[in-house]
Parts: sequence; structure tokens; C-alpha cells
Amino acid sequence: MPASTRHHRALAVFVHCLGILAAVPALPTAAPPAAAAQPPPAAAAPTPAPAMPSAPPAVPTPTRAAPPVAKPPVTVAVAPESTPAPRYRIEVRNAGSSPVDTTVRQELPPGASATAITAGGRASRAAGSATEVTWQLKLPARSTTTLGTALTTAAPHRPLTAPACAFARDGSRPYDCATATWNAAAPAAAQETAGTPAWRHTPVLLAGLATVAVLAVGGVWTWRRRRRPVAAALSPGGRGTVYPRPATPRPAQARRTPSVWLIVPVAATVLAGTVGTAAWTATREVAAIDTDSQPTSGAWIGRGANGAIGEPLRESAFEFTVYRIACEPGRSARQCQATVGVRNLTPEQQSWHGRLQRAYLPDGNFVTTDEQATRAANQGRDVFAQPMAAGSRAVLPLVFTVDGQAPPEQLELRSGVFSAGVRVDVP
Repeated sequence: MPASTRHHRALAVFVHCLGILAAVPALPTAAPPAAAAQPPPAAAAPTPAPAMPSAPPAVPTPTRAAPPVAKPPVTVAVAPESTPAPRYRIEVRNAGSSPVDTTVRQELPPGASATAITAGGRASRAAGSATEVTWQLKLPARSTTTLGTALTTAAPHRPLTAPACAFARDGSRPYDCATATWNAAAPAAAQETAGTPAWRHTPVLLAGLATVAVLAVGGVWTWRRRRRPVAAALSPGGRGTVYPRPATPRPAQARRTPSVWLIVPVAATVLAGTVGTAAWTATREVAAIDTDSQPTSGAWIGRGANGAIGEPLRESAFEFTVYRIACEPGRSARQCQATVGVRNLTPEQQSWHGRLQRAYLPDGNFVTTDEQATRAANQGRDVFAQPMAAGSRAVLPLVFTVDGQAPPEQLELRSGVFSAGVRVDVP
């Protein structure tokens, strides 16, 4: 018998024996004779049978959904007024059953100053930040307090964005933030034009008349062209016919097909060029989103966005809004705290990481989030430990430790390493 046949038969016998052992149920272990002879004590409770280990689940247990973010006790809403000069209305609401002490801050755009402030607010310049308006309020239970500001600026016709936030009494922990953009009122002539029906506007009338004239000329030209052969055929001395004679057919020319020896090299060259271009593009994109590189201009997922403080900026998964950034004064290594709003725009929970959030300094270097300081600013909670639930929104402080007296010039925020992210210019 060949050796291969003997090996196959031995393997078949071994597998058959394993199947028999698996089919035979396990027999209970026999009790020792001495133990069997002794009667059990009367007062002893019956011993439960040992529990068999449960089988593992057929499918893996799904990941637990991210817990929803708790609703803050104080909420903020900001709306622009329809006035010739920039004016904002801020509503601060306490939905709880007890009074709350809060500090409300409104960031003013660069080059703007406050001309009117309601409810005892005052304008000041924060450390490492632009001019802001601050209110110290004690909100009664289930109440809404309305604040207002009027601004002046060197460019009165440009849109102005002024976010506002409500903080805890010490001013470090944000409850909620909101933003609004004021736009200059349209001139009276533009409003009248907007109220006039579209068909009465002069450009629309001229365009309609021009269209009618072109259609009329085209119709006359077509009618005269069709009338000429009919008139020539019906004339007394005419020898033509109503239907034109068919042209003399030209001999068909055989088309020359390219040789296979020419098609194959060309196709191979095109395929090699396509693959090489794709590989080169992918290599450049991976290098562009390196965690140690400069601000990226694009990535594999989504499109990047640039904006200013108070502007909601969207990337692949999150919408980021930087409401405020303030730095400690008078230190060589100091902390800069950014109040950031994060909204998950996707139908799934999303994770994000502190190492991907950056603050770029004037010398071109950057620092990532100081996770220990960020945890302390969030009352000991690690905001990056759990993913954000689908559709949820959170307003939280991010702390960056920077060297030197100059504040960061730009913040780069992103949901993932392959996301294009957003960049916010710091005034």
C-alpha cells in the first residue's frame, strides 16, 4: 500500500474517533464509597448542581450607544436686530427649579466697540482675546432674561458675527453658547425693487422684447426658405420638382481598423499612467494628513472650511463653532482656553481625539490639546473618552498650553485623522 494512502486512512480513523467522543455525553463522576455510605445530615440544605458554563453568543455584542449629553441648566439664544447699526438681542433662560448665578459674555468682532449695553453689562478686553461685553446675573427659577448690545464699526456694511456664552459664576465652565450674524439693512431702492413684480423690472422687459424679436425674425426666415422651392416648382417656366432629386450616392469606403499590436501597447501605457497617478495622489494625501504636519488643505473625507470666531464650520462628521479663546497673562508657558461647540451631524455615534485638535502659533509651530488641563476644566470629565451620540451637541472648553506671550493665530479642529477638519482664525 502506498504511504500516502496509509496516511489518509490513519487520518480518517482519527477524525472518526473524535466524532464518536464528541457524540457520547459526559458521564457523571462516581461518588466515593465512603461518601455514599454516609447519610446526609437532616438540617443540611440540598447542594445545587454545578452550573454549566454558558455558550458564547453566536454574534458579537454590539457596542453600547453613547450616552446623550445632559441638557445644561442655562441656555442662550442670540438674534440680530433689523436696524441700520449692528444690534443684538441675547436671551438667557434658566429652565431649572432653583436660581442660578451665571456670567454672560459676548465676544465683539475685531474693530467693533459697544455703544449701548443693557442690564448693567460692561465692556472690557479679556486676556488674549478681543473686546467683550460681560454681565453678572442671578437668574430666577424658570425665567428668561433678555440682554441687548449695540455696536459701531469702521465697516458698517459688512456682516458682523458676535457669539455669546453663559458660564458658571467663576467664568470657567460654559453652560451654553449661541451665535448670530448681523447684516446691514438693504437700501430703500433695493427694497422697492424687491417688492415690484418680476415682469415689471426693466431688465426683464428688455429681455422679453429681445426674445420676441428673435423668434419673429427666425419665423419669417424659415417661412421664406420653405416657400422658395414650392414657388419655383409651380412657376410656368420652371422645370423643377417639388421634391428634390436624391444626390448621387458615393461609393462606400472601407474603414481602416487599427492594428492589435498598436492597441495593446497604448492601453497598457494608459493603464500604467492611471495607476501611477492614483498611487502618487494617495501618497500625497496621506502625507498631507500626517499628525505632525502643518494645517492641511484637504483630506480623503469631506472638505475643509475656514472661518472666524462665532462662525459654525462643518467638516465630514462634526460642526465646530469656536465661541471664545482667552489666554493667561504674564507667563512663559501659559494656558489658552477655547470655548468650542461640537455638534455630531451624522446618524451614528462618532469618536474624536485630543491629539487631533491643534493650536498654531505665530512661529508656525503647533500644540495639541493639553488633555490633563482639559479634563480639569471640564470638572474632571474626559471629553474624548466616549464617542458623541448621533445628533448631539456639546459646549466644552479645550485647553492648549503654549510657550511665549503671543496667543495662537489659528485653531484646527477635526473629528478624525482622515477628515479635512476646520480652521478658525484667532483675532
